[in-house]
Amino acid sequence: MAKEAIIIGAGPGGLASAILLAAAGVRVKIVERLPILGGRTSTIAADGYKFDLGPTFFLYPRVLDEILHAAGTTLREEVEMVRLDPQYRISFAAGGQLDCSPKIADMERQIAALSPADAPNFKRFLEENRTKLALMEPCLETPFHGWKDVFNRRLLHLLPWVRPHQSVDDYLKRFFSDDRVRLAFCFQSKYLGMSPFRCPSLFSILSFLEYEHGVWHPIGGCGAVTQAMARVAERLGVEIRLNEPVEEILFAGRRAVGVRTSAGIHHADGVVLNADFARAMERMIPNHLRRRWTNEKLAKKKYSCSTFMMYLGVEGEFNLPHHTIHIARDYAQNLEDIESRHILSQDSSIYVQNACVTDRTLAPKGHSALYVLAPVTHQHANVDWNRERAGFRAHLLNQMAKIGYADIESRIRYERIITPADWDQTYEVYRGATFNLAHSLDQMLHFRPHNRFEDVDGVYLVGGGTHPGSGLPVIFESARISSKLLLEDFGINAPTILPTAKPDSQHQAEHYETANR
Repeated sequence: MAKEAIIIGAGPGGLASAILLAAAGVRVKIVERLPILGGRTSTIAADGYKFDLGPTFFLYPRVLDEILHAAGTTLREEVEMVRLDPQYRISFAAGGQLDCSPKIADMERQIAALSPADAPNFKRFLEENRTKLALMEPCLETPFHGWKDVFNRRLLHLLPWVRPHQSVDDYLKRFFSDDRVRLAFCFQSKYLGMSPFRCPSLFSILSFLEYEHGVWHPIGGCGAVTQAMARVAERLGVEIRLNEPVEEILFAGRRAVGVRTSAGIHHADGVVLNADFARAMERMIPNHLRRRWTNEKLAKKKYSCSTFMMYLGVEGEFNLPHHTIHIARDYAQNLEDIESRHILSQDSSIYVQNACVTDRTLAPKGHSALYVLAPVTHQHANVDWNRERAGFRAHLLNQMAKIGYADIESRIRYERIITPADWDQTYEVYRGATFNLAHSLDQMLHFRPHNRFEDVDGVYLVGGGTHPGSGLPVIFESARISSKLLLEDFGINAPTILPTAKPDSQHQAEHYETANR
C-alpha cells in the first residue's frame, strides 16, 4: 500500500515537496489555511490589477527547474520567464545611482562613475564568489543534524571562504572602498531580513547569483510560478484542499500520525510542515512534546525584520525600471532603527516594483500596478500600527516621489496596505517577522530547526524557518532536502534529479532579448 503524506501549507516549499513526493509514488494531500494557493508567494488580484503578495525577485531558476524535471516537465514549459536588464536601479539618497546590469562592461562603467578605483574589482568579486558558491552548494543541499555534520572535512575546508567572523559589508571592503558600491552588493541581505553589517559574509553569494544567473520576472508575477507548481502537482495526483486551516498535528506518543483541520481528521504516515515555523509550533504541536523549540525558547530567539507593504493600482504608466531600490541617506541608522531601536525611521529605504514596464498583464491598459515595500521592525511595543499606519503611508509616498513616482496619490485607483500587525494576525507570521528566524551564525546550519524535525517524530520542515533558510531558491532547496529525508524514512528511492549541465544557459539565451524589447 502506498505511503501517505500530509503537507501543511500550499506555499512554494509545500508545493515543491508535493511534486517530489508524488513523483516518488507517495500519496500526497496538501491542506491550506487560505482560500488561495501560494502562501506568501500568492497573487493579489483586484479591479483589473495583479500584485505579488510577497517575493517579486525570481532568482536562480535552476533549483526549481530540477524539481520540475522530476515530474517530467521543465520551468520553461510551465512559466514564461523574462530576464531583466537592468536587473534593478539602486538610487542613493546620498547621491548617485546604479542601473545594475549583468553585462560586465556596462556594470564596470557605472561603478566607475561612482568610484573609479572600485570598477576593476567587479570581475574579481564575481570570480571569487563563483568559487565560493561552487564550494558552498553541497552544504546548502545537505541536511545538518548536529555538530558532527558541521565539523566534517568538507565544511572545515570552506572556512577560509566562508569567513564566519566577517559581515557581508566587511567582506566587501576587500573589493570596494565606496560605501554606495558596497551597498549595491550587500543590500541583498534584506532578502533574509538582515542588516549587511550583521549578516554573515557567506551571503555575498546572493548578489553574485543575480549577476551570474539573472534576475527574472515570471509573466503574471511570482504567483504564476506557484500556480504552475500546483498544476504540476495535481497532474501527479496530489490532492489540494484550500480554505481548510490545520488546528493541530495528531500524535501517537511522539510520532505524528495526521492532522485535525476545520473539516475533520486526515491520517498520514508523515507530515510536512510548510507554515511559519514559530507560529506553527505554538498552534499545532503541544508544548510538552517539544524540547528544543518550546514556546519559552522560541520567545528568546532572534527574528528578522518585517515589512510595510503598499499595493497601488495607479492610472498612468511610468518610464522607470522594473525594480528600484532607494537607499536612505544614513542606511546604517535606518537599519539600527529597524533591528535595535525598533522605531520607525524618518528617512526609510524603500523598494518599488513597476512590473508593468515588463509585463502588461498586471494592470488595465494605461494603468500601472505598483508594489511598494519598506523594511520595518517586526512587532514591538514601540510601534502601534493602528496609530502609525496613515502617517507611515504618507512618508512612503514622499519617499516614492524622490525616485520618480511624484504626484501619484490623486491617481490611485486601488490600494491595499499590509503592516507587520497584519502579517502577524492575518497571515499567521510570528511577530510579523516576514523572513522568519534571523540568519545569524547561532541560528544557521544545525542551530536552525532541522529538516527532519528533531523535537518529534514523523514531522519534516520546509520553508524559511529550516535549513538552508529564507528566499525562494533556498526554500526550494529545503523542499529537496526534507523530501529526500522523508522518502528515506519511508524506504523509498527519491526521484532522480539531474543537475542542469550549465545553469539556465539555454533559458537565458532564448529569453534574454525579450527583456530588452
